[in-house]
Amino acid sequence: MAKLGKRTTAAREAFAGKENLTVEEAVALVKANANAKFDETIEIAMNLGVDTRHADQMVRGVVSLPNGTGKTVRVAVFARGPKAEEAQAAGADIVGAEDLMEAIQGGKIDFDRCIATPDMMPVVGRLGKILGPRNLMPNPKVGTVTMDVKEAVAAAKGGEVQFRAEKAGVVHAGVGKASFDEAKLVENVKAFVSAVAKAKPTGAKGAYMKKIAISSTMGPGVSIDVSSANVG
Repeated sequence: MAKLGKRTTAAREAFAGKENLTVEEAVALVKANANAKFDETIEIAMNLGVDTRHADQMVRGVVSLPNGTGKTVRVAVFARGPKAEEAQAAGADIVGAEDLMEAIQGGKIDFDRCIATPDMMPVVGRLGKILGPRNLMPNPKVGTVTMDVKEAVAAAKGGEVQFRAEKAGVVHAGVGKASFDEAKLVENVKAFVSAVAKAKPTGAKGAYMKKIAISSTMGPGVSIDVSSANVG
């Protein structure tokens, strides 16, 4: 068995026996033990009581974190003509049409968010098997299929986070950086949890939120008491 480093051992000792903390306690613990040589991402994972194989139990949405994510988001936009120019002026990193489709089909996916004008969806639709599994497929439900590309690009760059439940009913996302103030991380965590709560599907039965945990990129995780995250 590999020998644990001093940093890992110290973190595990700090987390030992601690669970179901308040959001404030959990953030303080995770932040204090995020000691890597880079600015670690604070990540949240939520286990939901849903079966995503059923359409009426799918959980999907978007939330604008009050304090941003601390991450530089690269945005690709499918658009033509004036809308392509609008996207470029708004700060989109990549703008294109069939040329962008061909680049993606060739394996070049160097962006974190994909936006499209409605008229481009027949082109984007050919990329479903590539973008879908990566949660990059433009979707009107989360505002990434829109004629207002300026607003969509600004939202993506400004700390908007998309979420979608995976097969096991798990939703996860980055909610800030270890360098953030504790209060700002707490606000972001609560905003994310609130958004997932509001996205509760009609087909969900029994307990919707089963478990919430946060961790840093390189650190252990700690569970949060669901009620402390302002969720009933």
